[in-house]
Amino acid sequence: MDAVRPVFYVSDGTGITAETIGHSLLTQFSGVRFVSERLPFVDTQDKAREAAKRITLAGTNAGVRPVVVNSCVDPELNRILAESGALMLDVFAPFIAPLEEELGHTRNAYIGRAHGIVDFDTYHKRINAMNYALAHDDGVKPDYSEADLILVAVSRAGKTPTCVYLALQHGVRAANYPLTPEDLESERLPAVLRQHRHKLFGLTIDPMRLHQIRQERRPNSRYAQLDTCKREVAQAEAMLRREGVEMLSTTHASIEEISSRVMEHLGIAREMF
Repeated sequence: MDAVRPVFYVSDGTGITAETIGHSLLTQFSGVRFVSERLPFVDTQDKAREAAKRITLAGTNAGVRPVVVNSCVDPELNRILAESGALMLDVFAPFIAPLEEELGHTRNAYIGRAHGIVDFDTYHKRINAMNYALAHDDGVKPDYSEADLILVAVSRAGKTPTCVYLALQHGVRAANYPLTPEDLESERLPAVLRQHRHKLFGLTIDPMRLHQIRQERRPNSRYAQLDTCKREVAQAEAMLRREGVEMLSTTHASIEEISSRVMEHLGIAREMF
């Protein structure tokens, strides 16, 4: 069996950019095993030397060359990191030169700019959206007049994490409503949702996966029984189809994919940053 390849996401800031891009790249190589680590705030030469030693040691222990996905903007820090002997992948390098040539300007290397608070209005919109998502979680506050969208699904199908992601990443005011056994028995959308039909999006999930999730929350309860999960998912899917509500399975979809598909279907266009 091939050795596990050490991967480091190194940055002079949070490391979010390096990790996001690096993870997207690594998923293209399903036949290789990786163990990854983020090294944020490597913003001095001393820190870069310590990071280089750590990377070198990981490669020695694993017996393979480490991979470094790097978003440091200081060339001297990059030179020191390269002394680790790792494969260096600079996430900015392929784009800076063509952009400088096209724009007629050289870049201003600034640490942490990608994830800093550049636009305070946008920042506050995201915070307000987060507060909205928490206040309207699981049907606690069923006033949806200010909602951008409402996720509808049985309990533990992925509504809350998706709403939180939509709020933090896109500033979307996302509410969610859990379909109760009473709602499912009625075979119609709950009255509180009917007037907001244009904001609705349904989530579904494989019953076996739902059973596993519920078992972790309430082991051996009726709520977690496989038969209960099968019945609730079938009833929810039948209701949503009958009511003409678009739905998506969360079984194998990431939160990012779910959020993108929901926004696309409902025609919500928001920048990520």
